[in-house]
Amino acid sequence: MPSPSEAEQVITPRLLRDWPLPDPQGGKEARGTVLVMGGSRSTPGAVLLAGVAALRAGAGRLQLAAESATVSALSIAVPEAKVVSLDDDPDRLGGLAADADVVALGPGLDDIEVTAGLLHLVLDATGKDTAIVLDAYALGALSKEPDLLAGRSERVVLTPNVTEAAHLLGREPGDDLAAEAAALARRYQATVTLFGHIATPDGRSWREESGDVGLGTSGSGDVRAGIVAGLLGRGAEPAQAACWGAFAHAVSGQRLAPRYGRTGFATV
Repeated sequence: MPSPSEAEQVITPRLLRDWPLPDPQGGKEARGTVLVMGGSRSTPGAVLLAGVAALRAGAGRLQLAAESATVSALSIAVPEAKVVSLDDDPDRLGGLAADADVVALGPGLDDIEVTAGLLHLVLDATGKDTAIVLDAYALGALSKEPDLLAGRSERVVLTPNVTEAAHLLGREPGDDLAAEAAALARRYQATVTLFGHIATPDGRSWREESGDVGLGTSGSGDVRAGIVAGLLGRGAEPAQAACWGAFAHAVSGQRLAPRYGRTGFATV
C-alpha cells in the first residue's frame, strides 16, 4: 500500500493489483449490510442508483430508507432490498443504522434541515466501526457543523463534487483539486474523493486519470457513492474503497463511450 510520505499517485491496474480488495468467504453477511438513506419526492431515483451500485460492488445485504411516498415503488424496483420510510420512528431508523456495517447518507435529499437531523441520528446510533459515506446534501449539513465527525472520522468517506467541496471549504475551490481534496481530508479528518482525486488525513493521495466526460451526468455521483459504500461493506478500508471506486466508475465510462459516444451516458 502506498506510504503517507508519497506524492499523489496515479491509480493504475498495477497499483490496484498490488492492493487487492478483500475476498470475503461465506454468505451475504460476510460482505456486509449497506444502508442507503436519501431520496425525496422529486429525486427518488438517487437512492435506487446508489443502492444498486452498492450491490454491484459486492455488498451482501442492502437496505434503503427513503421518502415515504416512494417506498412501494423502490421495493418493486429493487426487490433485493429492505425498504423503509425516512418518516419511520427514529428509533427504528437508528436501529437499522446501528446494525448496518455501512451507512451512505445523502443521495437525493433536498432539505438541509431534514438532512442535518438524519446525520445526527446516524452518528448518534452508529459506533466507530461503522463506515459512513456522506454525499450531496449530507455534505452541506456537515459543512454547517464541521466538528460532527470528531473522534470517529477514520471510517468516513466524503464524496463531494466541486460545488459541494465549496460548501465544505467555505470558499470556492482553486484549480488544484488535488490540494483541495487534501485540505478537506485534513479539515474533516476523513477520506475524500473529489473529481478523481483521493486524499486521506495522513497525507496519502491518488488521482484517477481515465474518467470520461460522459460521466458528468445526472445520477453519476449517486452511483459513485454507492460503489464506495459497497466496497466498504465487503471489507475495504476507506482509502482503498475510494481508489477502487474511482477506478471502477471511470472504467465504466470507458466501456460506454464506444457504444454511446463520449456524452449522453445514462446511469440505468
